[in-house]
Amino acid sequence: MKFDGKVIKYGDNVDTDVIIPARYLNTIDKKELASHCMEDLDTTFVSRVQEGDIMVAGFNFGCGSSREHAPIAIKESGIALVIAKSFARILYRNSINIGLPIIECPEAVDAISEGDKLSVDMDKGVIKNETTGTEYKTEPFPPFIQSIIANGGLIESIKAGKIK
Repeated sequence: MKFDGKVIKYGDNVDTDVIIPARYLNTIDKKELASHCMEDLDTTFVSRVQEGDIMVAGFNFGCGSSREHAPIAIKESGIALVIAKSFARILYRNSINIGLPIIECPEAVDAISEGDKLSVDMDKGVIKNETTGTEYKTEPFPPFIQSIIANGGLIESIKAGKIK
């Protein structure tokens, strides 16, 4: 999987309560969730995110409550990929389960700035900052996990007969 996009960057310990505030958890409408994504942390996010943008964050991204709503809101907002120094384990797994591509790469996060343009090849584990010309290597997911993400998540993979 390959991605090209502009960076929207956040810091450490971004929890699920700011990714999608609890007051919106009474809906399963993906577009409605996306319309409130990040609003308690960044009131400009929804108005500036573009389809294909790449979210970059620090340590422990997605800590807090174990809600699938958070990666759903991120994915539905138009974010194509999230790169972080580290992910809270529950958000890590929920992201894979709903087909939101994620990468852990601390050295890339340290060097990437808001607004940079990135090209990412998840199959090869290469992140290229097109703005600075710098490349970073990361460990690609095993083919099984790549397949789940490429098929739109675990349920979609099962429906398509990709997982038995």
